[in-house]
Amino acid sequence: MPEQVIPTRMELMKIKDRKKLATKGHKLLKQKRDALIMEFFKIYSKASDLREKLNEELYEVYQRMAVVELRHGPLILNVAAEGIDEPYAIQVKERNVMGVRIPEIKREKVSEQSYSTLATDYSVDEVVKRFSQVLDMIIMLAETENALKRIIKEIEKTKRRVNALEYILIPKLEEEGKQITLRLEEMEREGFFVLKMLKSK
Repeated sequence: MPEQVIPTRMELMKIKDRKKLATKGHKLLKQKRDALIMEFFKIYSKASDLREKLNEELYEVYQRMAVVELRHGPLILNVAAEGIDEPYAIQVKERNVMGVRIPEIKREKVSEQSYSTLATDYSVDEVVKRFSQVLDMIIMLAETENALKRIIKEIEKTKRRVNALEYILIPKLEEEGKQITLRLEEMEREGFFVLKMLKSK
C-alpha cells in the first residue's frame, strides 16, 4: 500500500468520495467530447461544401474577368479596381460551443462602391459584384476553418483528460480503496484475535 495512504475508515470514505467525483467528471467529459466531435463533423461538412462552392465561384469569376479584359482591355479593370474604396467594416463576435469560443465574422456595408461607372459597362459591374460575393464566401470559410481548429484542439484536450481519469486516477483510487479495505479487515481480525486471547486468559 502506498505510504501516503492512511488505513483508516475516514480515509476510505474520502477515497470513495474522490472516486465518485472522478467517475462523474469522467462521464461529463466523455459527453463533452462526443458533443464536440458531432459539432466538428457538422462544421467540417459545411466547410467542405463552402470550399467546393468557392472554387467553382472563383473559376467562374476569373473566366468572366478574362472576357471583360478581352473586351475592354486591362486598363478599364485597373481603373475600376483603383477606384474601389473598401466600403465594408468587419465585425467579429464570439459564440460558445461546449466551452470553445468560436469567432463569428460579419462584413457590414458602410458605403456604396466608389468607382466611376461612366467608363465601364454592366459586365465590369457584374465582375465587381461577383468578387464581393466571393469575399463573403472567403470570410465564411475562414470562420468555419478557424472553428474546426479550435474544436480539434478542445477535443484533444478533453480526450487527454478523459484518458487520465479512466486509466490513471480512477484505477489508482480503486487500488487505494482496496488496499485500505484489506488493511482494515486485517486490523479487525488482529483485534478480534487479541480479544479472544484476552478472554481465554
